[in-house]
Amino acid sequence: LVVDDGLATGATAEAACEVARARGASRVVLAVPVAPKDAASRVPSADALVAVEVPDWFMAVGQAYADFRQTTDEEVLALLEAARARRSGLA
Repeated sequence: LVVDDGLATGATAEAACEVARARGASRVVLAVPVAPKDAASRVPSADALVAVEVPDWFMAVGQAYADFRQTTDEEVLALLEAARARRSGLA
């Protein structure tokens, strides 16, 4: 299962699906919250695509979000550390 924040050109999702397949996935499903109507054709390496919304107005992924700021490296590291602590019982 490959999850992305949305599908626009499909280039990032296509690369991720190709990596999953190269690492041995026998089936690759791409899940996104928002995508254009022709989304499936943009990611040919996915066996299936699940999109929560496929709006007529779609022009860019950011349109579907109230806050589409980039996540900082520090935020990602803090989330990974919190997840690691929860798994080890430290949190």
